[in-house]
Amino acid sequence: MFQREFAQRLVAQPGDKLYCRLSINTQLLARVEHLMKIGKNNFRPPPKVESSVVRIEPKNPPPAINYKEWDGLVRIAFVRKNKTLGAGFKTTSVLELLDKNYRTHCSISNTPCPVDFDIKKKVEDILEKHDFDKKRARSMDLDEFLGYTERPRLNISLTSCV
Repeated sequence: MFQREFAQRLVAQPGDKLYCRLSINTQLLARVEHLMKIGKNNFRPPPKVESSVVRIEPKNPPPAINYKEWDGLVRIAFVRKNKTLGAGFKTTSVLELLDKNYRTHCSISNTPCPVDFDIKKKVEDILEKHDFDKKRARSMDLDEFLGYTERPRLNISLTSCV
């Protein structure tokens, strides 16, 4: 049993006003189902909020994904869920983080990093190639986000996006 608004966030679907990181992360790891509403008059003393009962069944086995990368992607996407992903990934702070991650990746894997490397151009190319530049987090379902994590990212890692 949860406070009604929290329960609604758990079960929210793409396009719902309450669809957020909590929704997609919960639905990634579990099957979530709203069972019933419980009015505040069913309690003594009555609380100031309504409640709901939600069934949460963990998925077994959990999805085989890189959870740090998943969290980084979802954090960036839902910072401003009404913005396009293209706009979210082109902010200065995200580009700086991605550039740092890419250079770290190159260093660890002993791969030379091109001198004229432009992270902004690389991010734009990836987003446009996979048609993510015009999408909005509020309308993307779990499968679309999972589809991004399964596509080649050309060594741009989101693992430090926290």
